[in-house]
Amino acid sequence: MNKILYLFPTILIVLIIVFLVFANNEAPPSKMKQEGKIFYVGTYTQNNSEGIYKYSLLDNGHIDAIGLVVKTENPSFLTKSSDNKYLLAVSEAQEGLVTSFEITKDGLEFMSEKPSGGAHPCFVTINKEGYVLVANYTGGNVGLLKLGPNGKLSKLLDVQQHIGSGTTERQEAPHAHSVRFEKNSNTIISVDLGTNELLFSAIDSVQQKLKPSTQHTLKMVAGAGPRHLAFHPNENWIYTVNELNSTVSLITKQQNNYMLESSISTLPENFTQENTCADIHISDDGKFLYASNRGHNSIAIFSIGKEGKLSLVGHESTRGNGPRNFSLSPDNNFIVVANQHTNNLVSFMRNANTGKLTYITEVKAYAPVCILF
Repeated sequence: MNKILYLFPTILIVLIIVFLVFANNEAPPSKMKQEGKIFYVGTYTQNNSEGIYKYSLLDNGHIDAIGLVVKTENPSFLTKSSDNKYLLAVSEAQEGLVTSFEITKDGLEFMSEKPSGGAHPCFVTINKEGYVLVANYTGGNVGLLKLGPNGKLSKLLDVQQHIGSGTTERQEAPHAHSVRFEKNSNTIISVDLGTNELLFSAIDSVQQKLKPSTQHTLKMVAGAGPRHLAFHPNENWIYTVNELNSTVSLITKQQNNYMLESSISTLPENFTQENTCADIHISDDGKFLYASNRGHNSIAIFSIGKEGKLSLVGHESTRGNGPRNFSLSPDNNFIVVANQHTNNLVSFMRNANTGKLTYITEVKAYAPVCILF
């Protein structure tokens, strides 16, 4: 008995240590997983894809697949309202549609669906006032709608029909491929692969219509096939990625006039196989530009110098086929690439000083075509 009493303090200390260890580890493993940066993936609903999927990019660059959040047909491009409450998706079909969803903790809740104004919509964007623009590829036009504060879309307000053609087989008719609101101005820039030009307009808020700007168009190099564009942070330089001739073009803005300054190839000099470009992004510090090659299956990396001139830094393999879309993470530390034809998402760490990319990991994703953080 005396021996037990003698050992009691030691036993008590051991019990306290055991209790503290278990208390600090009582949360189940699933609760201790990193939250990461949430992003959504739009897909073509084929090869087992059913709609829009949700993922998480962890602090180490790895990707967690959360799963399907809504079933919808061919949500090939996504965007979010400025308050991050609503997500918009096009339905790329013959009868083009644009759909609004409320972003909830568990997924996406359907709010409304309206015609996009043309066939096969492939791009959608929204400004702070809630105006929504949709680029309809086969329709060769841009549709205008408005998102209300309740997350519901208005009827189709206007359609801007493009006219003309280019010089290649892919440019037999207008093919609106993207449309953007210029930063800090009321200018809208439509990018048409078919007519081989940029078109400039603005919204008449009284009539709820699209009206042409004084400079209505800017022709690109013959056969270029402009697809997407990116704005430099200084707001004076615009870059287009040209799908058909695999180049990036610099466009300068001077007193509301736009001029095509120069173009540079996205491919290595010794690459002679077929290639089409798809997406383009600029780092937030304005030092580096990235463009995706489908065929060479790479991300072309450029440094941005004086007067906006681009210099090739190098190429990084996308570890898959058909990098249709990619996105910089909100902190710009990573890039995530959607390889449409090999059904995978690939993440890379980005060096802010050199612009170069380092492969981290990949996960399965069925027919991914758009990444939205």
